[in-house]
Amino acid sequence: MKILGIDPGLQVCGYACIESQANQAKLIEAGVIRTTTGRSIEIRLNQIAQDIDALLTRFNPDVVAVEQLYSHYAHPRTAILMGHARGVILQRCSQTGAEIKSFSATRIKKSVTGNGHASKEQMQKTIRTILSLRDLPKPHDVADAVAAALCCADSLKTAPSASLRAGWPV
Repeated sequence: MKILGIDPGLQVCGYACIESQANQAKLIEAGVIRTTTGRSIEIRLNQIAQDIDALLTRFNPDVVAVEQLYSHYAHPRTAILMGHARGVILQRCSQTGAEIKSFSATRIKKSVTGNGHASKEQMQKTIRTILSLRDLPKPHDVADAVAAALCCADSLKTAPSASLRAGWPV
């Protein structure tokens, strides 16, 4: 099963495609979509839509895992801008007929590390270990997208849970 994980953002949007089967996960590709700062929001959203379309065409995922938005109440404008980007991403994914799953950041962290409040660095190190990567996944947007895909695989039971990966009793 191919899972495309997406960490939505207006400026930087992380993506990662994994193949998950028989409790094994393999990273196919991960990277970021960057929009041009200073351009109008309409242009940036269109750029995100085109880049998401290209990813969906290239990977043809069975499921797309998108991180839910969280914004501190002191920064409502950030949440609104992020919501625009996430909305475009959801629409483009929905148009292809791919199944879409949304996960909170806390659930993703708990699924991957066993700790719903794991640091960005802990997430990167755990992902490197799970996928046997030589280097840490960078930037954080990429690690977040990989984590979303792994969380989705775990929720679909095509990958072992964090507790089993870490050797903890269930």
